[in-house]
Amino acid sequence: MKPEILVRAASPSPAIMAQLEEHFTCHHAWRLAPSEQAAFIAGIGANIRAVVTPGQMGVTAAIVAALPKLEIIAVNGVGVDAVPFEVTGARGIKVSNTPGVLTDDVADMAVTLLLAMVRRIPAMDQYVRRGDWEKRVPLAPASAMRGKVAGIYGFGRIGQAIAGRLPAFGIEVRYYQPRAISHTAVPRADSLLALAQESDYLLVAAPGVPATRHAVNAAVMAALGPQGILVNIARGSLVDEDALGTALREGTLGAAALDVFADEPRVPASLTALENTILMPHIGSLTIETRHAMGQLVVDNLLAHFAGKPLLTPVE
Repeated sequence: MKPEILVRAASPSPAIMAQLEEHFTCHHAWRLAPSEQAAFIAGIGANIRAVVTPGQMGVTAAIVAALPKLEIIAVNGVGVDAVPFEVTGARGIKVSNTPGVLTDDVADMAVTLLLAMVRRIPAMDQYVRRGDWEKRVPLAPASAMRGKVAGIYGFGRIGQAIAGRLPAFGIEVRYYQPRAISHTAVPRADSLLALAQESDYLLVAAPGVPATRHAVNAAVMAALGPQGILVNIARGSLVDEDALGTALREGTLGAAALDVFADEPRVPASLTALENTILMPHIGSLTIETRHAMGQLVVDNLLAHFAGKPLLTPVE
């Protein structure tokens, strides 16, 4: 008999969905309206042994409590801040995620957002579409990237991948995270505030955990300065969005390019109303190749678990 699993969201890869159906008895909560999912889970919960879920969705403690036979939560993403580890740990429930396979795409997105903001690509697109070019409306020049300093907050796989891309644009790189990295020549700042003070651009790639909540606060934004650019491809919780809206509106911070938000998919009106922002719907890893690779790692972790083998990418 195939293990029964709860699938909280569909993979964009048909091949991954086919593999899940082949190896498991799948219960697809995503096919129902959100208001109907709690009753659905209660009805099938007694036999569920695994949950497949995106990182930003995770699972709640209430869902875990409704699944008495739950053995593993397979997170389709790197972030596991939406997993209640205090509950899973007490019950011995395993957790896996999908590190590594999405590193390049997310790093590419970070650099793309920075390039787009520095060279004012969205604004220039609108300039042409409005007919301002034809009307000879005066146009302010953008800034060059060469000679600037980019600070990277969080220097794991993604942070280091971002750092490897930026020197090609003539950008000097430095980083901050509490634990120093021994195998890099990139200089480490003494603190996040110091990193912002030393940088023209601040790219956020740190994990979204309680210790990093609102780490990018009003003081950090002020230190980055009125010409500074903030890029966040990590988690929305790292940035104080109220302070960000104020800083952008008042000009104490120059601009922000964001792929993540604190309460997705809801984006504060204080940000959507501003022209010095680029706002993306959390799609840093949304490429055909990477979403398939992520889904494959989810499947492979599930197969390993139910075969009695170690997980390929366990989260301790």
